[in-house]
Amino acid sequence: MIQRAILLGLFLALACRSANSQAPTPPNPSGTSLTLAQAEAIALKNNPQITIGRLRALVAGQFVREVRSALMPNANLSLTAVDSNPGSRMSAGFLNNPVLFPRAAGGAAVSQLVTDFGRTTNLLSSSEFGAKAEDENAAATRADILLVVDQAFYNSLDTKALMQVADETVKARQTLVEKVQALTNAKLKSEIDLSFSKVELARAQLLQLESRNNYETSLASLSAILGFADQQNFQLVEETSPIAPPALDVAPLIQQALQQRPEIKALQYDVESAQKFGSAEHDLWRPAVNALGVVGQAPIRDDHIPSWYGAVGVNVNIPIFNGFLFNARAKAADLQTEVQRQKLLDMRNNVARDVRSAWEDSNRAFQRLSVTQQMREQAGLALDLAQARYNLGLGSIVEFTEAELQKTEADIADTDATYQYRLTKIALDFTMAVPK
Repeated sequence: MIQRAILLGLFLALACRSANSQAPTPPNPSGTSLTLAQAEAIALKNNPQITIGRLRALVAGQFVREVRSALMPNANLSLTAVDSNPGSRMSAGFLNNPVLFPRAAGGAAVSQLVTDFGRTTNLLSSSEFGAKAEDENAAATRADILLVVDQAFYNSLDTKALMQVADETVKARQTLVEKVQALTNAKLKSEIDLSFSKVELARAQLLQLESRNNYETSLASLSAILGFADQQNFQLVEETSPIAPPALDVAPLIQQALQQRPEIKALQYDVESAQKFGSAEHDLWRPAVNALGVVGQAPIRDDHIPSWYGAVGVNVNIPIFNGFLFNARAKAADLQTEVQRQKLLDMRNNVARDVRSAWEDSNRAFQRLSVTQQMREQAGLALDLAQARYNLGLGSIVEFTEAELQKTEADIADTDATYQYRLTKIALDFTMAVPK
């Protein structure tokens, strides 16, 4: 009984958890075939997170244009019409010439930043690095979506294979029940043997029901990830590529991950963006030089106003004191740069840890393949021997059913081992940012 409980617990742990308690429906054999590449393409097309990542990258690109505009000329057209009481003047509130003349005029004004000693160019560089960081964040989102799709795809294949194992177990035990029933009717076996065989058949049917329900649940999860509101009865097409062993040394894998992971690249760009922004904040204390020019015509005017006007000039703005505002902004920018550096360091440490952990999981799963294969072969031999002993009357039904139980457990473990190794390889490739 303990071994049977362990078998049931093992099967439930290997399969996906059931989403509801309703009776499962057998999969539709006429469902649409789906390969892993097709599943990835559908997810990239339908998943809103992919669109969000692209839009954020586009927004960051517009920020670059926004900052770059400060280096370009600004031109404005103006139309002015004034009607005033002849000879009137503004008497209070102004220090400039208070004379008011009636007029209607139009003109243009142009201003151009000559230099602010690097502040605007540093702001532009900061925004450009920020845009590159958003591009890498979009790539990281894409990799996250593909990881989830691949895991859901192979989980569905895993639960489908376990369902097939359960179906084969039910068929084998149904055959045994029919055989024992015939022997019992012929008074060659006891009712105890028949009861034992029926109990084992019921257990197999319970596993069959649970495996079918888990397969339907995994299909529902895959359908949701691919952007479908309803469950799609896909006929999953499994890849036939041979199973390759994992790398012998993890150090090159870690180095590859540190060079290729988009999250690390994004944080590197964030650090450079923060450094440029800090330089721009320090440049606030430097003068800003602007060139100005205006030209226009007043076709309707007072006799004191000429018909054309024009002027050029240069304005130099030199900051002197603003209550330590610029000092605080520069200090805050320096601190934010250090924050980004520490985030990058933490990310590099986490990536190295993830790669090492995924590599160890992959090695363990690969070694498990040979062990479960041997266990399956030995369990098959033990079942054949127990069946032969039982047919000759040398063994009991308990011995035979125990051998059947071990064979089912070995079949489940061996079937699951292949998919678990593929899942660990998927996780390892993700941590290394292997291109897809």
